[in-house]
Amino acid sequence: MKVLISDKSSPKCAEVLRQAGHTVDEKFGISPDELKRIIGEYDGLIVRSATKVTREIIEAATSLKVIGRAGTGVDNIDVKAATEKNIVVMNTPGANTNAVVELTLTYLFALGRHLYRASESMKQGRWEKKALTGTELLGKVLGVIGCGKIGRQVAIKARCLGMEVICFDPYVGREITDQFGVKLVADIDDVLSNSDYVSIHVPKTAETTNYIGKEQFQKMKKGVYFINCARGGIVNEEDLLWALEEGIVSGAGIDVYPEEPPTNLKLVQHPKVICTPHIGASTREAQENVGTQIAEQFVEMFAGKGIRNAVNR
Repeated sequence: MKVLISDKSSPKCAEVLRQAGHTVDEKFGISPDELKRIIGEYDGLIVRSATKVTREIIEAATSLKVIGRAGTGVDNIDVKAATEKNIVVMNTPGANTNAVVELTLTYLFALGRHLYRASESMKQGRWEKKALTGTELLGKVLGVIGCGKIGRQVAIKARCLGMEVICFDPYVGREITDQFGVKLVADIDDVLSNSDYVSIHVPKTAETTNYIGKEQFQKMKKGVYFINCARGGIVNEEDLLWALEEGIVSGAGIDVYPEEPPTNLKLVQHPKVICTPHIGASTREAQENVGTQIAEQFVEMFAGKGIRNAVNR
């Protein structure tokens, strides 16, 4: 089979495919027009988040059997269009979980201790010790929205830091406390109104677009810290700006944006915001994991050994 890798990936991805006897082309940063022109040559396409696999591109894919996302989110792929053409869309859930979890924890520490402001003021020759009194995580309540692989690991690790954790998942309508002491509640308002920190970890879907907006921010405790390392567009950025200006949100950690790179810079330039350029999964370990895993899934499928992690079958 012939496979195109259109986004920068670990060398292990192409290596696994070639060792299995498949032909691999690596064309990183390819334009949409070029992708549309050549996609008919390929049986498989592997992307990360940069390539947008639109309906137009899928309709030009005359031989394509599978689209693989080296990562979790598939919002850059028109899954409906792929399904209509009987093209499998698969991802690699769990392969980059730890990287995103650790970035989320980094934000927990950085927000409460004003690390960005402290570093910037020192670089500018200021000594603002008295103005930078922070808060400790011990004993604070972390609200996790979305209790999948990433959200659950954030919750478990936060418990190890001495935090109380409450979780809400829109796809789990029950209330339990698990063996790690993590409470799963059936009403999102319980998370919003009781948390000192709120971190969101739901996938981007039609249902979760603008999932957190002004109504939800109004229900949060005044002075809450808010983190989004999930997907841009889940949180309404204008409403988050409003919550920051109103003092409802004391600080926000943002790794993802509705448009990447963002053109509306009001949020990222806000003095109470720490931001990163969608680096949640950008560790050497995570990229090798997702690249190897998606390649292995392609090899299994092409060999007739089954389909793993398909999102549309």
